[in-house]
Amino acid sequence: MAMLIEMYEQQYGVLTADITSKIGKLPSVSGNERRNLISELDRHLEECNELLEQMELEVREMKQTEQPRLRTRLESYRVELGRLQQEFKRARSAVSQESYHESTEHFSPGLSLNEEQKQRLLDNSERLERAGNHLTSGYQILLETEEIGSQVLRDLSQQRETIQKTRTRLRETDAELGRSSRLVQAMIARSLQHRFLLLLVGIAFCLVVAVSIYISATRDR
Repeated sequence: MAMLIEMYEQQYGVLTADITSKIGKLPSVSGNERRNLISELDRHLEECNELLEQMELEVREMKQTEQPRLRTRLESYRVELGRLQQEFKRARSAVSQESYHESTEHFSPGLSLNEEQKQRLLDNSERLERAGNHLTSGYQILLETEEIGSQVLRDLSQQRETIQKTRTRLRETDAELGRSSRLVQAMIARSLQHRFLLLLVGIAFCLVVAVSIYISATRDR
């Protein structure tokens, strides 16, 4: 369950980094490229919402002691996604102007065109930096998930070896029990034979004694 949440977090980190990067590129493109970029951003934001819903479902299945910590992380993701949605909304509104004169109406009065461009470059640099941070975080989560997966595979391999050894021991024990059972049965059979022989010897001895007594008695007469 925890690994599944970490996988969702990794996907979320990659998506938000890509969203941040694409929002930064939005002012520099036009035409079909701009429309395609807006469509991709809409799709990515929707995917982020779906991932958060999946994480919410997984958190509900976790232990009560772990839910507060996970819900705090989930809430921070929601806040971040809301911020990205607002940035996208502002960027899409800004680039919807199709002419220079319409776009210059939104410039600050005290700023020249070059200064405005510099400000935009600074904003884009910040977005790219955030995207890089998201990618780094996603990569770290990927490494951690890979390490956890490797550890799970190692544990499963060790458990499989233990089960195989136990199965082998059980087979050997069963074979030993089979041999012991046959040995006990043979000993019982031999004991019965000895008793039978002793019984025959006893009967024969009694007969001999009886015959001897009878013969002695008849001679005395």
